[in-house]
Amino acid sequence: MLTLLKREINNFFNSLIGYIVIAVFLTIISLFLWVFPGQYNILESGYANLEGLFSLGPYVFLFLIPAITMRFFADEKKSGTIEMLLTKPITDLQIIFSKFFAGLVLVLFSLLPTLIYFFTVSHYASYPGVDSGGIWGSYFGLFFLGATFVAIGLFASSLTENQIISFIIALFLCGFAFIGFEMIYSLDLFGRFDLFIRDLGMYSHYMSMGRGVIDTRDVLYFLSIIAVFLLFTKIKLESRKW
Repeated sequence: MLTLLKREINNFFNSLIGYIVIAVFLTIISLFLWVFPGQYNILESGYANLEGLFSLGPYVFLFLIPAITMRFFADEKKSGTIEMLLTKPITDLQIIFSKFFAGLVLVLFSLLPTLIYFFTVSHYASYPGVDSGGIWGSYFGLFFLGATFVAIGLFASSLTENQIISFIIALFLCGFAFIGFEMIYSLDLFGRFDLFIRDLGMYSHYMSMGRGVIDTRDVLYFLSIIAVFLLFTKIKLESRKW
């Protein structure tokens, strides 16, 4: 599996896809935090926080991660290399995990440079300084959110050999999982079940982690969603044998 993982990571960085994704993510976030006037601009707000990063980050990931994952299986199917890959002495899960962890590495590499923002704001913040607990909790939340988007995108890529269709499916599923349940909750249609519906979505769990307390229920929620979509991907790959 390590060989496959290295291959996937090399594919990202040898084809400039990885560099482009990281550059786009950092450019968009940096412009909103430091250049564009508005509620997310740190210099204009006068407060030492990174609220803009953790408010905008999920929506940037919402488009970038499906763009990364759309080629995982779709490209292999179109080029015919998927048949050669599946006939090698490796399991379907090893193939899936190698692609999933490769996507996860790219998410991690996208987030690491933003620590510069954190250290900069912490250095120049006046007493009592920044809310470090909330920031670290938000970082964990954004990482788990990115990991979940990767798992969903991986499943979407296994459904088709067309990368554009894969992108659209992943975008829809990630968008609905993140804010769809929150929108249904805001309609106030289901009475006492509204809170339950809200908790089905990622948004409430992401915001919960942003408060600085890593609740095991939130972690288990994200891990469960990841496991479900990786399982769906495995089932889709195994369907070739039916």
